[in-house]
Amino acid sequence: MSDINMTPLIDVMLVLLVIFIITAPLMVSSVQVDLPKAAGASASTAPKFVELSIDRKGQVFVKDAVQSSEALATLLAATAQANADAEVRLRADTTVPYGRVVEVMGLAQKAGLSRIGFVADAPPATTP
Repeated sequence: MSDINMTPLIDVMLVLLVIFIITAPLMVSSVQVDLPKAAGASASTAPKFVELSIDRKGQVFVKDAVQSSEALATLLAATAQANADAEVRLRADTTVPYGRVVEVMGLAQKAGLSRIGFVADAPPATTP
């Protein structure tokens, strides 16, 4: 035989791969810590995101309530102060002028919220 038989080498490598796949999660959570209890150590109640909706007329809604530009700016500033990493989820109607969407984005950025996401519907599934 002039060629090296690769089958045993591949078998050993696959066994080692399986061993690493099984043991890797165990190594991550190997330190068990019993944390102390404290009244002030509650989870943050700051909102993770603010959902804004813009209808066809260009009105901005927060939780189904119409907001003026001033009230929206105040709300966004309060949200940014409570949680600087909060995300603005913007749901705009397809017929809303782009300028109105940019105005709302500007209010969010001026308030200190730089994470803005656009919400869209998934396209209908097509059958091949």
